[in-house]
Amino acid sequence: MRTNLKTLVLMAFGVGFIANATYADEPAALNAMANMHKPGIYHMFTLETELSRKNGLDTGAWDFDGWAGGDTNRLWLKSEGEITDGKTDKAELWALYGRHVATYWDAQVGVRTDLKPDVPGGKAHTFLAAGLTGMAPYFFDTEAHLFLRDDGALSGRLRYENQWLITQRLIMKPRFEMNVNSRNDAVEGLGTGLTDASIGVQTRYEIRREFAPYVDLTYQQKFGKTADYARMRGEKPTDTRLSFGIRWMF
Repeated sequence: MRTNLKTLVLMAFGVGFIANATYADEPAALNAMANMHKPGIYHMFTLETELSRKNGLDTGAWDFDGWAGGDTNRLWLKSEGEITDGKTDKAELWALYGRHVATYWDAQVGVRTDLKPDVPGGKAHTFLAAGLTGMAPYFFDTEAHLFLRDDGALSGRLRYENQWLITQRLIMKPRFEMNVNSRNDAVEGLGTGLTDASIGVQTRYEIRREFAPYVDLTYQQKFGKTADYARMRGEKPTDTRLSFGIRWMF
């Protein structure tokens, strides 16, 4: 009986010690769990730089796109452009505020600035930009934006992209883009309605996820009055281009 009593007393002390240690560590454990789900600041940016030939001249192009922020609120930064034979054909700079509004979708609002191109009569313009970016069915990355130019002209752009994994490192990226415009503009060489559209496919090999050389084939066509303006400048309304470049991710 004495032995059983001692055993029970020791067991009681043991249980009490374990319980006390457990409850003492509980706040620390809860804090650790809370920190795991604490909102943080993240980022993801990609930069594509490429070279090609346009009308017999060397052309360099870039496409920068990415964001910094959390799951709900993000700052989006974009830039794209072309330089042919040392002259700027186009250069766009974007800064957008994005907010998560639905699964896989962000609403965006901000500004876009087009730098002055090196063409006779070319002008720099600033736009109010608003739109959506996200993933459409069948994993199509989608961007749809409306632009209000500083002189009141309204335009829009729609872009689709996808990723096809041939292997874990070899990836194809088909894409489609179209632009529309609401005002005839002879200076900018833009008609009304559908101004131009392009379709292309990029094939890259990821030596590392952050570094991937690629080959890109693009076909672009201008339509309507925009095509007429191109012919008046001595340009073709269609363009097929093979480019070689490098994709950076950071």
